[in-house]
Amino acid sequence: MYKNPEWSYSAVLYEMNIRQFTVEGTFRAAIERLPFLRSVGIDAIWLMPIYPIGVEGRKGSLGSYYSIRDYTAVNPEFGSDADMLDFVRAAHALGMRVLLDWVANHTARDARWVTERAADWYERDAAGVPLVPWDWSDTAKLNYANHGVWRDQIDAMRYWVDRFGVDGFRCDMAMLVPIEFWQEVSEELHRIKPDIFMLAEAEEDNLFDSAFNMSYQWNIHHIMCDIAKGARRVWDLRSAIYAERQRYPKEAMRMSFTSNHDENSWSGSEQTRFGGALEVMTALTFLMPSTMPLIYTGQEVGYDHSFAFFDRDPIPQSAYVENRTTELYRRLTSLKHSERALYAGERGGEMVEIENNAKDCMMTFVREVRGSRVVAIMNLSPYTIHADFYTGIYAGNYRDAITGERVALDSHVERDIAPWNYQILVK
Repeated sequence: MYKNPEWSYSAVLYEMNIRQFTVEGTFRAAIERLPFLRSVGIDAIWLMPIYPIGVEGRKGSLGSYYSIRDYTAVNPEFGSDADMLDFVRAAHALGMRVLLDWVANHTARDARWVTERAADWYERDAAGVPLVPWDWSDTAKLNYANHGVWRDQIDAMRYWVDRFGVDGFRCDMAMLVPIEFWQEVSEELHRIKPDIFMLAEAEEDNLFDSAFNMSYQWNIHHIMCDIAKGARRVWDLRSAIYAERQRYPKEAMRMSFTSNHDENSWSGSEQTRFGGALEVMTALTFLMPSTMPLIYTGQEVGYDHSFAFFDRDPIPQSAYVENRTTELYRRLTSLKHSERALYAGERGGEMVEIENNAKDCMMTFVREVRGSRVVAIMNLSPYTIHADFYTGIYAGNYRDAITGERVALDSHVERDIAPWNYQILVK
């Protein structure tokens, strides 16, 4: 796989739903909030698709971001090319990177390519009509048996890097197109921008074979949701973390999250899905090995809402205010930035477990590398646990990363830990 960009090891990613992020729903309005996001600790912005949306088969009043008419144009709903360029420049001036959402598997049914390219740019039925992938009735399936599709896709991606200076791509449903295509994409993009960053919405083993830097941590996310609902126990999470260690290269980064646009719109807000477990699970996304945490639109202010996907449903101005959730994220992002033990990929420390007496409910572990040590004590259950464990060589004096208080970690810990309670200690 390609070397991970230097900025990515300690980074926190933010998924921006431009349509809902501000009352105006524009790049111009979003630019005004970039300094606030930077103050929260955001290092990179992933923009949901910014391209014109198809009309044929359109869902809702505005349609799906993922039904794209033109890969090299800006959706006028959000602003102009100049507005988009100003957004990227404003983010860069604040030290943030910008990733674009890329939809390679399909286009809108009335996309430019349907009429401007040869018929075999699309997979078609016996009547010559472009096929619909899955149940996405507003889209048309591209034909990757035609290498011309590859060339058009790569040229379009180059356009955004060359003209707008974007720093990478989040690639929608990456497993639905050949890995060889993504390898060709990465090779060409790395030639023009050596620190390009590639994120796959997929979990397949071959994604890191000269194609992507990071993939989704879908399996672990769903286990976390099930634990919050009482449907699974902590040993399932532990087993999944260890399985990932064996499955992926050490350099591979994994994106951890409590929400994203899919989960929020189709499964409900993170408050609905996690309930009382939300804060401890949020903290866990910053602590797991090899991961880069994601914050979705509105999470930085604890906005409890499931956004409409195909219509305008913006965060009210009155709801976009700093609060306890904002401060929690600031502390967690600061921890991610300052502690090398929590870096993603090969730079971070492995997860070393401290054995405890309630392994079906608790995780007690250490991540440590080159003078940086973080100890996590986490009750991932709705029960008060009488914890009993020995810390061994990890006993000593620490600082609580959330409260800032000085803490002495004894060699033998025996105490009650409240439901969904946790402690993060920094040496």
